[in-house]
Amino acid sequence: MKRDYYEVLGVPKTASEQEIKKAYRKLARENHPDVNPGDKAAEERFKEATEAYDVLSDAEKRARYDQFGHEDPNAGGFGGFGGGGDFGFGDIFDMFFGGGGGGQRRNGPSRGADLRYDLTISFEEAVFGAEKEIQIPRHETCSECHGSGAAPGTQPTQCSECHGTGQIKVSQRTPFGVIQTARTCPTCHGEGRTISSPCKVCNGQGAVRTVKTIKVDIPEGSEEGLNLRYTGSGEAGQKGGPAGDLYVVLHVKAHKFFEREGNDVYCEIPITFVQAALGAEIDVPTLDGNVKMKVPEGTQTSTVFRLRGHGIPYRRGNGRGDQHVRVIVATPTKLTDKQKELLNEFGDSATEQQQMGKKSFFDKVKENIRDAIG
Repeated sequence: MKRDYYEVLGVPKTASEQEIKKAYRKLARENHPDVNPGDKAAEERFKEATEAYDVLSDAEKRARYDQFGHEDPNAGGFGGFGGGGDFGFGDIFDMFFGGGGGGQRRNGPSRGADLRYDLTISFEEAVFGAEKEIQIPRHETCSECHGSGAAPGTQPTQCSECHGTGQIKVSQRTPFGVIQTARTCPTCHGEGRTISSPCKVCNGQGAVRTVKTIKVDIPEGSEEGLNLRYTGSGEAGQKGGPAGDLYVVLHVKAHKFFEREGNDVYCEIPITFVQAALGAEIDVPTLDGNVKMKVPEGTQTSTVFRLRGHGIPYRRGNGRGDQHVRVIVATPTKLTDKQKELLNEFGDSATEQQQMGKKSFFDKVKENIRDAIG
């Protein structure tokens, strides 16, 4: 038994004409024989959907179907794609080609393809900016024929077989009616025009393969993944269309000393036990060279200091981020007997809080117990 036409299209019986058309387009796109070559099941689903659409899209047929179902006494059933006629393949053409029979869009000027180039730069180049040269293989509009593909003094002519559409329609009569399909024109190969005297430079292609040298200006403050766009530096357009764009994607090498977070940089500097205890002025590497940084006495390991304005320049606007310096107190090793003796004397004469630079763990426990007792 045939399935209910509303069930086939997946719409309710109250569906509007637009809803029925939308549902049919979706099913036709999914099951069209050109999309599923050799798939008999898809072909059957396509035929079933088209039969349902042929009936439900016609107000008179739909009214009879709603009253009698598949057994209309006046029509002997609704079998066939609209009574053996053309079942509205114009809707399919609209769906696949955007209207106008498909070939009309291909024959006008078309924009060239965009290109992508991945460029690896150093940390310093990303910070302060740089100028690089890259080699881009691409198609450029032929300077001899200016993209027409025809030899100088001649012009392409409209294809006599498809009349400039780039496609020919083929009708086939089947037990279900006349099925009309579109095929690429074998004479012009879908171009809609023919060239009797091809350009000798580009062999009628309208474009030639070249390697273009392009200067890339890397802005200061560039970050990983920054996308630089160069308008018109992509592939050549067709039939007088504009060239595509070139997108240069930046990849920044890691630095051996600095780590970046936004526009700030981070680093670690080792200091001696004496410098931490007594305080000192130390040299710190920055992106601008060494600078002096004061370490106050009693500095603990992992203390972080900020050097304002020594980070990454802001790509939009003025100013720079900061540099954050984390100091690590190094423990002395390979001490002489005299040094050990001096440290022991220091240990005997200093309190635990002096040596620790803060309250000891046990002092904190005692305070917590006193606070709990009240």
